[in-house]
Amino acid sequence: MNRLAGIVLSCCVAASLGGCEKAKQDMYDQPKYKPLARSDLFPDGNSSRPLPPDSVPYSKGPFAGTSSGRKGTDAVSTDIAAGTAQSNPYPVTMQLLLRGRQRFEIYCMPCHSAVGDGDGFIARRGFPHPPSYHDERLRQAPDRHFFDVVTNGYGVMYPYADRVDPPDRWAIIAYIRALQLSQHADVTRLPPEVLEHLKATQSGGTTR
Repeated sequence: MNRLAGIVLSCCVAASLGGCEKAKQDMYDQPKYKPLARSDLFPDGNSSRPLPPDSVPYSKGPFAGTSSGRKGTDAVSTDIAAGTAQSNPYPVTMQLLLRGRQRFEIYCMPCHSAVGDGDGFIARRGFPHPPSYHDERLRQAPDRHFFDVVTNGYGVMYPYADRVDPPDRWAIIAYIRALQLSQHADVTRLPPEVLEHLKATQSGGTTR
């Protein structure tokens, strides 16, 4: 009799543990939306909702979480100023262009290519080709257009607002303008030594 009771008890314990494991798994598999997943609940079809109007972070950066928010407000002010600018608010320096090139190569080059013609490696493997930065339409587009596209996404391009800070978006735009200029530069404005080198190359001569 004791043996039979032990068997019954063991079966009950095993069944209970199985139920606990199922409940645990249900917590992992609970209904939820992943970031940027589609949802028919909202008119725009996007489950990720924008921030409520006039809501902004109070502080950010490495010290914001360890100083009760006292440090980090300058970073937020910088982001707000950069986010509301209609054209590039930063002087175009070599430092800005190098920063823009670095960010461009990380986030943009896989699709847009190193020269910005839309023939990146991702596009070559089947992803829709983005338009070339050298199209007349984008050469004439205002800086703010590029900023909004990076921030909000466009077509099949998803938003990069959570990956690229506003100041870095302007650095990328400065680099895009440099790429555009590289393909449409006025030859007569080149430095004399560069112009002589170009003429020698075109005429088939050699230079040292």
